[in-house]
Amino acid sequence: MGLFGKKDKLQIIAFQSYGTDSHFYARGRALEDEEIDLSRKGFINLLWNSYKRFETDEIRNTPVRLKLGSGKSFTGKTDGRGYYIFDEPLENLRELTNEEGWLSYEMSYANSNLRREVLHQNRFPGELLIPSENARFGVISDIDDTILHTGVVSSLKWRVVFNTLFKRASKRTPLEGAAKFYSLLHRGSSGKEANPIFYVSHSPWNLYRYLEFFLQKNNFPKGPILLRNFPRLGLRRKQGEKPQKQKEILNILKTYPSLKFILIGDSGEHDADIYKEIAEQYPNQISAIYLRSVAHKRKMERVSGLFETYKTTPVLLVESSEQAIDHARENGFVI
Repeated sequence: MGLFGKKDKLQIIAFQSYGTDSHFYARGRALEDEEIDLSRKGFINLLWNSYKRFETDEIRNTPVRLKLGSGKSFTGKTDGRGYYIFDEPLENLRELTNEEGWLSYEMSYANSNLRREVLHQNRFPGELLIPSENARFGVISDIDDTILHTGVVSSLKWRVVFNTLFKRASKRTPLEGAAKFYSLLHRGSSGKEANPIFYVSHSPWNLYRYLEFFLQKNNFPKGPILLRNFPRLGLRRKQGEKPQKQKEILNILKTYPSLKFILIGDSGEHDADIYKEIAEQYPNQISAIYLRSVAHKRKMERVSGLFETYKTTPVLLVESSEQAIDHARENGFVI
């Protein structure tokens, strides 16, 4: 609901997802349009945009329709938080993809009696990645302090809060050389491989467009951005339950069992522990682990100790993107 009781227009945000030639999986969210302009300057505008990103007005329990380029369509329904999922067994989906493996589709509200104005003539584009048959490996990367300066190791996480609330996506700083490294990995040793890149973060879906804008502006290869739902108040993760980031990575590995992967993260939080556990569980699928060093002596000592006698998968603690590029070149990952 807008200011002074004015009803906001409706929109659908289709999150970039991934699937296979025989499995279509798409998800997104139906929301009121809060008119967030990621390019607007000024402290008040930044604060207001940040508020609107998290104070969302979801379109709950409402029918939505998905239409493929072939003309085939499906109808689903949003849940109590406005999210929808289409999980369909289909055949020959690769025929609908472009040379990079992207399949385009269209989302719309299925109910013509919403009595609300819908943006873009009720047509919202979506994309699903089906890795190209030319792909030799995939890349699964963290975002925070791996490709984007966030200050996740700062005292009381104050830099994370400041950067998220008070910095435009266009002014956020990528880590030096990261976009070049990821582009080389995407193209592979032949320069034509179209290796898929998956971006996995502990950030909530509310930051999806913010992170998508950042990646596009800084010339990172396009890839699914996989985030998490905000936990409900008072609801904690069950004892022994894996973090959402780890679940997403495991699902990617299970979806593409014949594809090897490179894992990229940082040494600041839990990436080292998660990646080590995954590599031990799937030793034949993990080709290498890159962990970017952080400016925190105790955390670096802990991570170094964690891999001191580890031999399952090649692990490199990197100080710079050039160091990672050199290692990737020596191992035949990039040209």
